[in-house]
Formats: sequence, structure tokens, C-alpha cells
Amino acid sequence: MKVSLKVDYACRVMAELARLHGSGTLAQIDHLAKTEAVPANFLAQILGQLRTHGLIASRRGNQGGYTLARPPVEISLHDILMAVEGGCLHLSGNFQGRSGRRLKQIWDEISEGLVDKTKSYTLDQLSTKNPTEMYYI
Repeated sequence: MKVSLKVDYACRVMAELARLHGSGTLAQIDHLAKTEAVPANFLAQILGQLRTHGLIASRRGNQGGYTLARPPVEISLHDILMAVEGGCLHLSGNFQGRSGRRLKQIWDEISEGLVDKTKSYTLDQLSTKNPTEMYYI
């Protein structure tokens, strides 16, 4: 399995928004792109998806920017995955042959485990206000 670059970028940017949450500061694309090393053009697409799924809010204009739509404790990695990828594990849909149905059952069990695990991590666990502090997930 591979976590897409898009999901990785989305999680990193959401962690930065979580760090800023409650400060009254709106994050602009340039800040997010520089802080989390994400290409600004790609970031604009990702932020659009996150906004569409209600994870972030935005305001236009010179004083505009992005902020979390909910507190960091209420946004999980699963929420981000669903907004960006539509799910944790995408199966081919081809479950023919003698072993196909059993293999589908196994992949479904693995997918349920991934869903549970990604729901257990929230942005408050991913973000830190202190740049020297590290969390290991």
C-alpha cells in the first residue's frame, strides 16, 4: 500500500492549520506551502477538496486565508483521507476465480482496520505548537 502524495500533503497542511487554530490567524496559501513544503498550485486543489468536505473554512481578500472548520480534536486522519481520496483502501473490484470472494473478505477486514486506525488519530495528536517537539505515530 502507498499513501499518495496528495494525502501526505493534505495531512501536513491540516497539521499546520491545527497549530494555528485558536490564534485568530488565517493561514494563506504561501505560508502553508512554504511551511509544509507543498507546491502552491497543488495545494490550492487540495484546499478546495478540504473546504468542499467541510474540514476547513476560507475567507477571500487581503486579510483572507484558511482555518479549520472544527477544532483539531474533532478532525481525524480518516476525515482527511475521505476528503482527498474517498477512502482508505481502493480495491480493483475483480474478485473472480476460486479465491476471489475469500480474498475480498480479507481485504474488507483490512480496510475496516485501516478505517478504525485512521479514525483514532486526530489533528491535535498530529500537530504540536512547539517546533522541537515530535510525535511518533
